[in-house]
Amino acid sequence: MERRARFSIVYYLWVLGLILLIDSVFFPGPQVPDIAYSEFLDRVARGEVATVVLAPNQIYGETKPAAEAAGGAAGKPAGENTPVATPPAPAPTPTGGTAAPAPGATTRAADDEAAKVITPPEKKTPWRLDLASLRTWFTGVKEKAQQQQRKREEAFQRQFTVVPLSDPGLVATLQSHGVDFRAELDTHWLRDLFFNWILPFGAMFLLWGFVMQRMGGGPSALRVGKSKAKIYAADENSKVRFADVAGVDEAVEEVHEIVSFLKEPARYTRLGAKLPTGVLLVGPPGTGKTLLARAIAGEAGVPFFSLSGSDFVEMFVGVGAARVRDLFAEAKKKAPCIIFIDELDAIGKSRGQPGMPASGFDERENTLNQILVEMDGFDGKAGVVLIGATNRPEVLDPALLRPGRFDRQVLVDRPDREGRLAIFRIHSKGLTLGPDVDLGRMAAQTVGFVGADIANLCNEAALLAARRGANEIAQVDFQDAMERVIGGLEKKNRVLNEKERRTVAYHESGHTLIGWFTLDADPVQKVSIVPRGRGALGYTLQAPLEDRFLMSRDELLGRIRTLLGGRAAEETVFGEISTGASDDLEKASRIARDMLTVYGMSKRLPNLSLASNAQGGFLGQGPQSAPHSGEIEQQIGEEQLEILSEAYAEAKRILAGKRDRLEALAQRLLAHEKLEHGDLIEILGERPVPETPTIVATPAP
Repeated sequence: MERRARFSIVYYLWVLGLILLIDSVFFPGPQVPDIAYSEFLDRVARGEVATVVLAPNQIYGETKPAAEAAGGAAGKPAGENTPVATPPAPAPTPTGGTAAPAPGATTRAADDEAAKVITPPEKKTPWRLDLASLRTWFTGVKEKAQQQQRKREEAFQRQFTVVPLSDPGLVATLQSHGVDFRAELDTHWLRDLFFNWILPFGAMFLLWGFVMQRMGGGPSALRVGKSKAKIYAADENSKVRFADVAGVDEAVEEVHEIVSFLKEPARYTRLGAKLPTGVLLVGPPGTGKTLLARAIAGEAGVPFFSLSGSDFVEMFVGVGAARVRDLFAEAKKKAPCIIFIDELDAIGKSRGQPGMPASGFDERENTLNQILVEMDGFDGKAGVVLIGATNRPEVLDPALLRPGRFDRQVLVDRPDREGRLAIFRIHSKGLTLGPDVDLGRMAAQTVGFVGADIANLCNEAALLAARRGANEIAQVDFQDAMERVIGGLEKKNRVLNEKERRTVAYHESGHTLIGWFTLDADPVQKVSIVPRGRGALGYTLQAPLEDRFLMSRDELLGRIRTLLGGRAAEETVFGEISTGASDDLEKASRIARDMLTVYGMSKRLPNLSLASNAQGGFLGQGPQSAPHSGEIEQQIGEEQLEILSEAYAEAKRILAGKRDRLEALAQRLLAHEKLEHGDLIEILGERPVPETPTIVATPAP
């Protein structure tokens, strides 16, 4: 059973007692000077003392104002005592009583009585709030407050204390010199306690409580070991279902069993089955790993703890492990539930990687060790599932991936054509589409797009339609949005001179013409000489009509020819080349080298692969090169140059044979800047269709 903190007034009594103890030890008595007893008698003899209070252990006194003391001393002979003034007795009334004093007499008597009361200033704490300053701040009357403060300070300066001695004649001496004496001291200890302690510390605690509330229940120094997980409760209005996740049908099928176990655990536990401890979702960024995890929680109707791997990492030692313990403790209280840790590689990197700290006290290593321990301590019947997501499964620690921890790895890959069409339908539900919008065509043209890319494309299409004031989103808006996502924003204010403009037009015409007449190449959909993005002065858009998973050697050579077609057109027309083909040369060189070192398509070194990890990762990094000799590297370099030279020569030959079409295409581009697929058919004719290979069956002998 969870223990709850109980409210007790004893804590507050302890605090109050501590305050009183500190006040009595460090700030006792009034804050007035202490004089000798002899000096006190001398002041009384000189007639400087106005009032004294005879306390058992202390004598409190107050001298007369300077003007009054000087006047009294000048108006009497030396050594003459001042008689004590006694007020006249009230006159008897005719009925035998006494007459009431005059109306002003009572007020004057009260004022005189109040003036004789000594109120010594108590010692102030360094944090005491000044009442006069507060009054000035609230009322705004500065001059009056300052005047009253000066009067109080002058009165305090005339006060003193004396340690009493055994002097039986003190009372007679005071009476003979007209000193008003009494045995009562007017103190304001309750007020001083309020302004010295209660008000300053009360304000400090109120400010502390406000800061704690704004910081989520407490300052980071006190909550540094608490988990930062966001809890999404099972809410019918905000649930994410499997119907909201499209394009990853295989991954959804893999996690259906987890949902069934969380909904009906008795169905599996009666046979002794245990729930998988962990499920690892791997795949490229934007494919919907987080959305899939939330859909699992929504379908199962259980709480969902969501946090990132970086939430465990802090500068303080031991914080990551403490947060792991707190996270799993909270999850077990709310079981059945799901814990989702995004970017698991932030804390789950392999401990044996080069460059990682070898110390056993590494904070990341401690956090990983605590996760391993908590996953080992999972009860398979408790109903707590840990789902991790990462784009870099190759860097995770092997101990984290072993059975019993992350039992399953689910690939959330890029969607195919049907998956992209389903994603387009989901993200276009709230959009006002025109009758000409063809989502199937958009799904075919967006090969390689993930769910996040398609969502961004749909939003860009809506923004473009709103920008031109349309009432609905047309197909042209989707096309422009796709070009904007792929190539970047149009730079309409970037003005090229006539020579550069003609160079760009012939360059893009060379790409288009070579791509148009290359068999098995992706069809050219659009060509433009309007600058886009950071450095593109023009672009040729080739979009495949279907997903491709294999490419032949001839198809790769055709891609190289298309990339080199721009520079070949420049040399064919102008007799010189420019710097505009730098990106094309980089891509063509990479394809040629991959043909020789990854795909084993070399003629000199056939079937040789120098890639240690041909698949690479999900973040676009290429395969790593395996160690090899300098002789092999020289042969690869020579053959790479041969491939590029032959492709460039073939591109020049094709352009020379179709020079008239190259000129017509370039002139049309200079006139209109953009050409669509229909314009290309009009200028270049129908695109040649590759022959379908005939499969001849050889009879068995």
